[in-house]
Amino acid sequence: MSGTRQSHWQSVYASKSETQTSWYRPHLDHSLRLVDGLALPPDAPLIDIGGGRATLVDDLLARGYRDVSVLDLAVVALDAARQRLGADAAQVRWLCANILDVDLPAAHYALWHDRAVFHFLTEPAPRAAYLAQITRALRPGGHAIIATFAADGPARCSGLPVQRYAAEALAACFAAHFECVGDSREEHRTAAGAVQPFTYVLLRKRSDAPVISESVSC
Repeated sequence: MSGTRQSHWQSVYASKSETQTSWYRPHLDHSLRLVDGLALPPDAPLIDIGGGRATLVDDLLARGYRDVSVLDLAVVALDAARQRLGADAAQVRWLCANILDVDLPAAHYALWHDRAVFHFLTEPAPRAAYLAQITRALRPGGHAIIATFAADGPARCSGLPVQRYAAEALAACFAAHFECVGDSREEHRTAAGAVQPFTYVLLRKRSDAPVISESVSC
């Protein structure tokens, strides 16, 4: 399944320009407002899950963050982001991997950002693997920004089904080890003019959440 998904996203990014993808925004303003509100120190380790060609990494570097990682299944998307950043790309850790089985350092990240990856996990087993990964990789007290299509959002994206969430339901997925400290809604307008409602939750990992010592394999 992992190889199939990787091929799918490689094809999407190879066949569509940045502005032809429905999720494109010049800047991820909603996410950036949430990041800014956390006032993290410049050396805080941050990871963008499914970052692809998104400009979040550019804006995090511009804010002075010095420990930024970007993970995506599609190397063509990461290559495009690297080219866009030029010399600044050397400041970023680029991870071409599947979040469900990648080996991330335990209790390391201060911030986990995911705009529109979790909602592609429509079955219980991949969701459980994702939850194990985020619980393992985030440090106690670390934060996660998770964004999915809202309950009234699209049922599919790029030819794949998605799981839509209201804020309460999305927060409940992570409730075993995370507290929800905020939620919000974004009315994302695509380059084609369609409106896609997103649900955002801001989560904080509980200090008593377990540290999982081994990587998850699906």
